[in-house]
Amino acid sequence: MRLHHVGIAVEDLEAAKARYLALGFRVVAEGEVAHQGVRVALLEGEGEALLELLAPLGPETPVGRFLAKRGPGLHHLAFATPRIEEDLARLRAEGARLIDEAPRPGFGGHRVAFLHPSFGLGVLWELVEA
Repeated sequence: MRLHHVGIAVEDLEAAKARYLALGFRVVAEGEVAHQGVRVALLEGEGEALLELLAPLGPETPVGRFLAKRGPGLHHLAFATPRIEEDLARLRAEGARLIDEAPRPGFGGHRVAFLHPSFGLGVLWELVEA
């Protein structure tokens, strides 16, 4: 697997984008994942570095609750895999606590699955089929 992107929870998507644009990142995709209650901006930097800025659509969404509890900052690390079901099964066998037992639709049409932060040493992990 390789690092696909770093997810960052933000309160104001436009203000956050402006900060990263000042560093030379460019917006490559924007949209909404309604079933997760989040607005997303995918930014790319040099060397294919991807950042996913996440702004909640409301306070009772997963990212809204994250911001209320922890404030803005690192939300998750996402790892690319061409075999998401196989990797989920392997990680489950290795003791990973899965948030998603099966892949679900994610931003940009990718199938994704999240692993509990307890397996990621305190960091939420996302598998992205790419």
